[in-house]
Amino acid sequence: MKFIHTADWHLGKLVHGIYMTDDQKEVLNQFIQVVAEEQPDAVVIAGDLYDRSVPPTEAVELLDQVLFEINVGLNIPVVAIAGNHDSAERLSFGTSWYRNSQLYLTGKPEANFQPVQINGVNFYCVPYAEPGIIRQLLNEDSIHSHQEAMKRIIGKIEEQLDPNTPNVFVGHAFVLGGESTDSERSLSVGGSGCVTQDLFSPFHYTALGHLHSPDAIKHDRIFYSGSLLKYSFSEAKQKKSIQIVEMDEKGDFTLRYRSLTPKQDMRELVGYLDELLDTSFYEKQKVDDYLSITLLDEGALLDPIGKLRHVYPNVLHLERQTVLKDMKEKKLLTVIGQERKSELDLFEQFYKEMTSEEFSPEKKRIMAGVIESVLKEEQ
Repeated sequence: MKFIHTADWHLGKLVHGIYMTDDQKEVLNQFIQVVAEEQPDAVVIAGDLYDRSVPPTEAVELLDQVLFEINVGLNIPVVAIAGNHDSAERLSFGTSWYRNSQLYLTGKPEANFQPVQINGVNFYCVPYAEPGIIRQLLNEDSIHSHQEAMKRIIGKIEEQLDPNTPNVFVGHAFVLGGESTDSERSLSVGGSGCVTQDLFSPFHYTALGHLHSPDAIKHDRIFYSGSLLKYSFSEAKQKKSIQIVEMDEKGDFTLRYRSLTPKQDMRELVGYLDELLDTSFYEKQKVDDYLSITLLDEGALLDPIGKLRHVYPNVLHLERQTVLKDMKEKKLLTVIGQERKSELDLFEQFYKEMTSEEFSPEKKRIMAGVIESVLKEEQ
């Protein structure tokens, strides 16, 4: 059984004011060519097909075209789930009859957790859902975090899972220890949006979406496919790819990666303004790439962004190293200043930030007594 694992297409994505739809169309045409060459038994898309719950018309048309080409044109089954950027309700439309052509699109979690079976492999599809939705779905009041929700879901799956057949989990989650980037939306405040790796131990392969790097986590059975394109400059050094998984009847598998070439890459350049504008330098560059440029020059510069865009039309971000240095020094001085404050001063600052109320003399007296008591115990 061979399947392709991909995720995080984010169709309709807006990056620094530029819609990426044309770039996405280019790379998805390459993706369709790879699917045609590989002839997999299934294509698995682990969430975030769209970038937002109400996507632009062009994004909807592009997804419609791509799924039609793969599922109808190439007659290849598609297994897909909703991610945290998608609208579960919109993606759920038509799913009851899509299954007749083996387009298995799961927008909302279902209580029975029945797998999609293709060529002897069970695909357990768990779309992204807030813990409150899972709490209501399973009627379990104890569910308040993503960890608790995922643990209950997988517990329900294990009740009917056959460990002697290949089992694949398809989900959209932030696994603890995963490496994130600037273009991913946080699933919750603090660490309550994370789930632990051990939850997925019942499955031979876990196909995840959400984190945009294919190297986001190092595990022998848990994998992120990463996004098709770079969606922030924090991803500039990443090598985007899709995963080709070949699995035998025991669930053992081999993994291959195939890269897709974007029409315009997202890169970072560092240098002096004159150097970057020198013909001998930029003639070796792909000047229409999406660029973040850091200038090393000190002192005033006259219209640097205008001069740079004359050569590099897609400069999306420009910064000065001197400004970055000043910001780091200012931050360091702030930290040093805070370190010199007393425990009572630090608590007063914290209190005002959290409550927006004045720290009255009476409150200060009470807190001073508490701090003094704690310090005596420590001594």
